[in-house]
Order: sequence, then structure tokens, then C-alpha cells
Amino acid sequence: MDLGIAGKRALVLGASKGLGAASARALLTEGAQVYAVSRSGTAPDPGMTAIAANLSDADGVRQIIDLVERLGQIDILVANSGGPRPGPARGVASTEWRTSFEAMAVPFFRIADAVLPSMIAAGWGRIITIASTSVVQPIPGLGISNTVRGAVAGWSKTLANEVAPMGVTVNMILPGRFDTDRVRELDGARAKAEGLSMNQVKAEVIRGIPVGRYGDADELGAVVAFVASRHAAYITGSMLRVDGGGIRSL
Repeated sequence: MDLGIAGKRALVLGASKGLGAASARALLTEGAQVYAVSRSGTAPDPGMTAIAANLSDADGVRQIIDLVERLGQIDILVANSGGPRPGPARGVASTEWRTSFEAMAVPFFRIADAVLPSMIAAGWGRIITIASTSVVQPIPGLGISNTVRGAVAGWSKTLANEVAPMGVTVNMILPGRFDTDRVRELDGARAKAEGLSMNQVKAEVIRGIPVGRYGDADELGAVVAFVASRHAAYITGSMLRVDGGGIRSL
């Protein structure tokens, strides 16, 4: 299937590894011109343009906005970031709430505002945020992440309604358990806290996933590429679960 995005310019945040890297690779395979943003400035493929920027601070966000203004056109934005430390929602200092929101949410808002004028002028655009199934079902022990990603979900749905008449779609991808560094870190933290091995933790988690395994990052990348495609023009304001059936609610 020709996804119709060959030659489109795609800006992928948090693209050096994990789900961001898989998304960037999938878009590149479909012929998109990919700008891969990461703190390390490392792109997952030499065919991409690597950009070093720390989006957790205002200077890094300004750097990406300046890039967007120089390029003049971004057709696809994939908003992806790492997660904050695990822990409960209670007892979080106000400074940490503020820092987490400014690192995980505000950069998406500002960069989306920067790419939207050219998308609207072209009558075509895709804004895709990679979040978590915690938006639907909060994950125990990830109080800060659950809260901030929930706020991003509200923004995404609101923005989708605003720009849909202009040919721009706005969607969220909700990954479940994928075999990434972030998930290994979380599994390791739980193993240490509960006196278990990593294999024991993983086996217990897998018992709650109907397909019986963790996801492969490239499986999520393929979903991102489809949502970015011309075939997905009637999908907007949606949250697509990519979780092996892990969320049991309707």
C-alpha cells in the first residue's frame, strides 16, 4: 500500500531510540524526509537529518521552533518524549509537577503551534502524539506520567476539533508494554522494589497481555506511519491503543 507520504517533511521528537526511533524509521521507509530530534543528536538511520536539542528546557524548544521557521514546511509532527520518574501521585512537590509538565507537555504545545500555520496553508497535516495506555487506565506507580499524559490527551482532542476543517488531523497513539529501554527501566525498578528477578516481573506482566508478549517497537512505528498517511485522513481526535489487548475496558 502506498501511504502517500513520500517527500513529506516529518519532524520526530525523541527519535534516537525506542518508539520514537521506530516511528522515524517507518516514516523514512515510506519516503518521508525525516528530521530526528534527540538530546544526543543521534538519528536511528543515516538517511535522516539528526538534530540535537533538549526539549525539557526552553532553549531547546526555541531551537526546534527556529528550525521549523527556517524550513518553512513541516507536514508531519510526531510528538514523543521520555517519561518522568516512577512514584505515587501524592506527595509530589509543586516544583516537580511544574518541571514535569514543562518537559512532557509544553514542548508539544509550542512545537505544534509552530508547524500548524504551514499545515493549514497547505490544507494537509498530521500531528501524532505518542503517549501511553495510562491515558485510558492509569498505571500504578506512575503518578506523574499518568497525570501529565492525561493533560496532553485533553489538548490533543481539543486541537483536533479546531483544525479538522483545515485538513489537519491530530491523534494520539497509546502504546502498551513494548520492549524498550524505558520499559526495561520500569521493570527493573519494580524488580528491585519487590525483590524479584527481571524475568519474574516480565512474566507477570505478560500474563495480563492477551497476545502473550511485549510489543516490538517497529510494530508501533507502522501504526504511526499509517496514521500519518493519506489513507488516514478521516481519523482525527482519536486515541489508538497499540497494546496487545492489555486494556480490557471497552
